Amino acid sequence: MKTCLIVEDVPEVSRALAERVARAFPGITTAQAATLAEARRWLRTDRADLMLLDLGLPDGEGITLLKRGLVPATTQVVVITVHGDDQHLFPALRAGVVGYLLKEDPEEVFLNELRGIVAGRPPLSAAMARKMMAFFRGGNGTAGNELSPRERDVLALIGRGHSVPRAAETLGLSENTVAGYLKTAYQKLHIGSRAEAAVEAARLGLLSSPPFNV
Repeated sequence: MKTCLIVEDVPEVSRALAERVARAFPGITTAQAATLAEARRWLRTDRADLMLLDLGLPDGEGITLLKRGLVPATTQVVVITVHGDDQHLFPALRAGVVGYLLKEDPEEVFLNELRGIVAGRPPLSAAMARKMMAFFRGGNGTAGNELSPRERDVLALIGRGHSVPRAAETLGLSENTVAGYLKTAYQKLHIGSRAEAAVEAARLGLLSSPPFNV
């Protein structure tokens, strides 16, 4: 992580987030935007490895930055918000964010979740993870039934926070093969991020099922 853009309109909160990012990723450069307009101007000329995005900004909803294609696919976007309800959580995940953290989370919990990005683990507040599990518990959609056994294995590992290399090692497959299974699973499930993969793995019961044989 080299650069982080913090999109937050409250100066005190923005400074606190910058301090937390510096603790999580020593040496990282942070930039700050207080409005959608400021964020758009910054994104026209610069690129961030990480973006912390508040949902409620003075000139609109933060998530519109993603919907309008202004954020590069290489940027890891994590929502930082006070909103812990379904109406904000699931639209954000569908828009492509990799994580969803609440501002009320204790600092050490926040830092641990944020650092998980490097290992490919979606940063999710515990309350949000429980909400996702409760929402999808017991679900078995048609798209999930179309997954092959190996695609389900890969999705289960990614949903548990494994990186592609670690999943490949666990399954005894090449990284390219695992990446191919993951891409196909994403296409079948109509998802595009690790956070959504975790949601789908939970919905399909893959996170609570016994370990598979490899």
